[in-house]
Amino acid sequence: MSRSPLMDLAFGYMPAQLIHATAELGLADALAGGPRSSADLAEATGAHAPSLYRLLRGLTGLGVVEQKERDLFALTAEGQRLRTDSPDSIRSLIRLFCGPDVWRTWGDMTETLRTGEYAWKRATGRTPFESFQSDGELSATFNEAMAEHTRAVAPGIIEAHDFGRYGTVADLGGGDGTLLAAILRATPGLRGVLFDLPAGSAAAPGTLADLAGRAEIVRGDFFASVPGGADAYVLKSVIHDWHDEKAAAILRNCRAAMRPDARVLLLEQVMPELVTPESAGIVRNDLNMLVSTGGQERTEAEFRALLEGAGFTVVSLTGPLPPSAYHVIEAKPAA
Repeated sequence: MSRSPLMDLAFGYMPAQLIHATAELGLADALAGGPRSSADLAEATGAHAPSLYRLLRGLTGLGVVEQKERDLFALTAEGQRLRTDSPDSIRSLIRLFCGPDVWRTWGDMTETLRTGEYAWKRATGRTPFESFQSDGELSATFNEAMAEHTRAVAPGIIEAHDFGRYGTVADLGGGDGTLLAAILRATPGLRGVLFDLPAGSAAAPGTLADLAGRAEIVRGDFFASVPGGADAYVLKSVIHDWHDEKAAAILRNCRAAMRPDARVLLLEQVMPELVTPESAGIVRNDLNMLVSTGGQERTEAEFRALLEGAGFTVVSLTGPLPPSAYHVIEAKPAA
């Protein structure tokens, strides 16, 4: 059978699971000190040495490791990103998005396409956020994955928007505080409020430790209410998690808490009206929302309609911002 691009796409699950196994085993951490044999690595990671040797050969083909000798392997520059301590680590993102829950969810996509009902609960018996609340290990992986992604996009967001305009910024659904910490460190004198559920914000005290005098952690549910008194309310990658009714409920709670001169800032990718191969990333994200949460990526027109329906007027839309094509959508309470 001749090789074709479609065949490569169809068997793309194989490289994904090789990389996931590497992340789960902590193999890149074990290779951080330099080249090692499969036997050494098996002892360090608790793996079966002959099987691990075969994995390492597979990773060589993917450019994650380099085979120096028959049984001596080293990390490549790309493989370094699977180290826990790498500044641009994606280890937790791989563990989350190639992990068992997401894997089963994507495997049930056909039923979602038949019914329109997202697959995570069918596949796991719980909604995704119920899973994160009840499973401490999964919650920690999710929170660190979100922090890894935020570390990558925060500099572009901070450069594109003048946070110095505000006295207090509230980061809603802000997880461990990675984004809020970056904003506060870049904006002297600004104060911040980190708002999330207890499981989501469990690691926030550590992230915000050097900002204790300027950052407050408030636990709560944005479907019930949000803290009042902030000048700007930031929601990064929150609205896309939810269908329109739920997304509007969050925005209406923001509207109820805001002064007339306050702003809401949605930090989201914006779906183009016509997709091209360059739109592949946001289209994949949209399909992940379809099967995982029932949410969606939205076009500019859809964001405007959603915000207007919740009592806002869009002031500006800035982006796409490198490296992940995020936009800053600024809106104010409608008169």
